[in-house]
Amino acid sequence: MTASVSAASAGAQHQRAVGVSVPRKEDRRMLMGRGLFGADTMRPGMLYARVVRSTVARGDGLKVDTSAALTIPGVVGVLTADDLQDCPRIPIRVPVQNIDLSEFLQPVLAVGQVRYVGEPVALVLAVDAYVAEDAADAVVVDVSAQPALLDAETAPCAADFGLGYGDVDAAFEHAAHTISMTFKVGRHSAVPLEPRALLADIDAAGTALDIFGATKVAVFNQHVLADLLGWDAESIRMRAVDAGGGFGVRGEFYPEDFLIPYAAVRYRRPVYWVEDRAENLVAVNHSRQQLHRIELALDGDGVILGLRDDLVQDNGAYARTHGVCVPDLTLAMLPGPYRIPAYAGHARVGLTSKTPCGTYRGPGRFEGTVVREQLFDIAADRLGIDRVEFRRRNLLTPSELPRARGMNTLGTDVVLDGGDYPGLLDRALERIDELGWRQMLAAGRGQGRRMGLGVTMFLEKSGLGPHETADVEVTSSGRVRVHSGGASLGQGIETALAQIAADELHVDVDRVDVINGDTLLQPFGMGSWASRSTVVSGSAVQGAGKRVVARMMVLASRMLEVSPDDLEMGDGNIRVRGVPGLKMDFRAIAAAARPGSKYLEDDEPAGLLARYRFGVDHMNYPYGVHAALVEVDEGTGGVSVLRYLVAYEVGRAVNPALVADQLRGGVAQGIGGALLEEFNYDEAGQPLSTTFIDYMEPTADLVPDVEIIISEEAPAASNPLGVRGAGEGGLTGSGAALVCAVRDALGGRVVTRIPMTPDRVLELLESNV
Repeated sequence: MTASVSAASAGAQHQRAVGVSVPRKEDRRMLMGRGLFGADTMRPGMLYARVVRSTVARGDGLKVDTSAALTIPGVVGVLTADDLQDCPRIPIRVPVQNIDLSEFLQPVLAVGQVRYVGEPVALVLAVDAYVAEDAADAVVVDVSAQPALLDAETAPCAADFGLGYGDVDAAFEHAAHTISMTFKVGRHSAVPLEPRALLADIDAAGTALDIFGATKVAVFNQHVLADLLGWDAESIRMRAVDAGGGFGVRGEFYPEDFLIPYAAVRYRRPVYWVEDRAENLVAVNHSRQQLHRIELALDGDGVILGLRDDLVQDNGAYARTHGVCVPDLTLAMLPGPYRIPAYAGHARVGLTSKTPCGTYRGPGRFEGTVVREQLFDIAADRLGIDRVEFRRRNLLTPSELPRARGMNTLGTDVVLDGGDYPGLLDRALERIDELGWRQMLAAGRGQGRRMGLGVTMFLEKSGLGPHETADVEVTSSGRVRVHSGGASLGQGIETALAQIAADELHVDVDRVDVINGDTLLQPFGMGSWASRSTVVSGSAVQGAGKRVVARMMVLASRMLEVSPDDLEMGDGNIRVRGVPGLKMDFRAIAAAARPGSKYLEDDEPAGLLARYRFGVDHMNYPYGVHAALVEVDEGTGGVSVLRYLVAYEVGRAVNPALVADQLRGGVAQGIGGALLEEFNYDEAGQPLSTTFIDYMEPTADLVPDVEIIISEEAPAASNPLGVRGAGEGGLTGSGAALVCAVRDALGGRVVTRIPMTPDRVLELLESNV
């Protein structure tokens, strides 16, 4: 028996939660000091772990002498690769283009050689954190240093591939104009407020592990660890914790994610590890570093005929879990929201003596967008066309969408699914005029100030499947509980999923509890990454919610002795339509679902829990506009960001305030990447950015108020909520807007690399190019 009445058609009293900027559910525990972060998880009798890392960038004949460390009182053990049978290597999580990277995978401890400063060579276990630190200093690492590999163009090649469509050679052969440029994107990455932390707790029998801190892709990490240990995955429980930021780097499977649980198994004691900031800056995935040689073919009217790009990705010493998905995404997304009839992209991935790379918020799109958008400004200036008009002339129009790009990325075909790119550009320009930016620019220039305006467009991708699973349960107290496979990384997923569940069950958001990233409670989750949580997890929650409602309608109809068609849901009750006093609350229905209840039929499962798996074959493609007004100090080369605007098509905003804050946070990170942040190395491969004195992040005084336009004109057809991901759009176009604004302030001089540090800006001021 099934109910034909859904929550969507019942209960007029319920105030919709989706689309409302309700306060974040996460904030209460954070503000009251009740958050549970990685370093907060401890156990009696635990061992403290300290990783011994290579101080040589590249070397052979590795020997590790642990004898002195083992004599220190309180040291329980020191592990090297020799202690691990067939030292495991970390597998790829995101394979692309059928590229085999197996020979480039990182071992959990260095075997015979070291390949970057920071590579783990040993693990010290001690009864005290200070003892562990002293013992790590006592481990002697002997290696024959070799010249560091610092140039990705000449370094060993891990992958060489291309993406594209159309006849590019013909486009350039018939072009009236060609514009070319070389551009370098500097190596930088996420530096979350909280470094990584892990606790691996083992039961008394030594047959089960409880692991805290692997927040992001808990189920993937659970299965990787199980494979490496030779255990059943069900014997390992991964528990996500609150995280001081994720941004693509936290929660991947790193060497420590094997070493800490392995040590717990070996010594039959809980093991606790927290990295310090110096470790974090050399051990966690770096990202971004690319060299582009890009060329544009145009007809006499400034219409694009073709685009080609040759990029070199510096991937560091190994291929980690992301493999080569960053250059893959760079090539696939480089054409952006534009009508480009022919395109050819080529990538070469070099392995250097630097920290291995992975993804960082907006991977591939940040890099490609900054290169493309400045190239378009250069082309517009050369042809004497207004820069905005050049974009409008070449943007795809609504009538041209959906549009298959003839390329594949992350295992899915690139099919731009719909929207109004020129319309959103016009909205952004109207807002800029309302805010008086052009008058400010003219007035500033009239005073002799070097001010510039950059207006750029970008294309994002979101909602990557192939699936996500969620459970929705009505508990004995009448509350609603959601078990999601996502992870709470500060993006507000608990709130968004609670809003979706609340609307399906017609209850207040405060009555919904969301539990993320616990592999025991949700063993089939795929995690939070690639702007997918609200799209895919949210759709799974909605589906599970509908199933619970149908189940409750059946039980309530039996209890009230009416047809399910006569029932409606609202305010935590199911009632007979037209008879307000005749109703059953959620607690009573939950009790009726218990084993032995007279309301259950033979062999009917007990409980009010439903599981739903949402599958999707293709991503959807959000899009937006970034605009920046900047001033360049001629004396210092410093760049001040005076005004900033982001217009973003989100399809449907579950919580507009969360979307706006995601965009603002992304802009702040983009300012860092465009103006300040860079991992540098000396000729020996020694990292020069190992503290926040050298690796500079934007402070509050450098980030202006960000004007936000949230557009909901193009709901995504790929999911029932109509939502598009909002996690990365604030960063994707930021580098481009700032580069174009600085170029405008410098009188059209071509910016050749980011970050645009003061010394580099001064060089541009002194040049005539």
